[in-house]
Amino acid sequence: MVQKKSFEIGNGKKVDLQLKADFMMLIVTLLWGSSYLFMKMGLDSLQEFNLIALRFGIAFILAGAVFYKRLVRIDMKTLFYGFILGSLLFILMTVVTIGLKFTTISNAGFLFSLSVVFVPILLAIIFKIKPEKKVVFGIGVAIIGIALLTLDNGLKVNSGDFLIILGAVFYAFQIILTDKFTKNADSITLGILQLGVAGAWGLLFSFIFEKPHLPNTPESWGSIMALSILCSAIGFIGQAVAQKHTTPTHTGLIFSLEPVFAAMFAFMFVGETLPAKGYVGAILILIGVIAAEIKFKKTFVRKRFNKTVEGTEA
Repeated sequence: MVQKKSFEIGNGKKVDLQLKADFMMLIVTLLWGSSYLFMKMGLDSLQEFNLIALRFGIAFILAGAVFYKRLVRIDMKTLFYGFILGSLLFILMTVVTIGLKFTTISNAGFLFSLSVVFVPILLAIIFKIKPEKKVVFGIGVAIIGIALLTLDNGLKVNSGDFLIILGAVFYAFQIILTDKFTKNADSITLGILQLGVAGAWGLLFSFIFEKPHLPNTPESWGSIMALSILCSAIGFIGQAVAQKHTTPTHTGLIFSLEPVFAAMFAFMFVGETLPAKGYVGAILILIGVIAAEIKFKKTFVRKRFNKTVEGTEA
């Protein structure tokens, strides 16, 4: 009986810790959902590369200050991995930031979430890893959703929607590379480095193609600080901490709420709405993303049930 009680207490603590981690992931997802609104606001007074430089430059300084001990112990391999991931982050954020100028916040949120279904597609193409049936189903549903959300009466996709979809493809590449790199390097250090590299590329391109400057209105300062502190620094740190205590399945499902939050912020603050077919498309994309992520563990549930019955009988 003592062993059983000890097990229950230990399991209770574990469940409680996972619930806290899931709640933290929910907050992170909420923050990332707001990033589309803040980027749209920032683009009113800042050019694309300037915005990227400020967002990730400030985030790098803040995240680096929190995890400075990790940066002190950095090696050349981790530095190289961070450079690759940071460069890819810069490319995808450039594409997404430009795309936001020509599409809605809601469209951007739902279309960018497609990175979840692009990952297994790329794995199948590059590494010949056959996707599961649930993933194939999710991809099919998401494609129908994309068509309803983006195609106009002339069956054409506007440039902004296309760029957001392209950004989702780049993000899927980054997810795959991050998975490979973190097997041989510290994930938090890599995350901090990629923020710095993306910010540095943004600053360089801003000097070449733009006239970089600091925000000159309270609104633009607010959007940049929100993107840097809330969406990037706190978002990154929160994700790193939370993922230690929850499962990949929980993480994926919670992240699938990001476009929902994006649409919610768009409606609340700028009164943005979608046409009827757009909402249907958005719902189908969300269903496709969740279908690709969710895992049914019937065997695990059956084992837990049997153990519970045995414990009760004892």
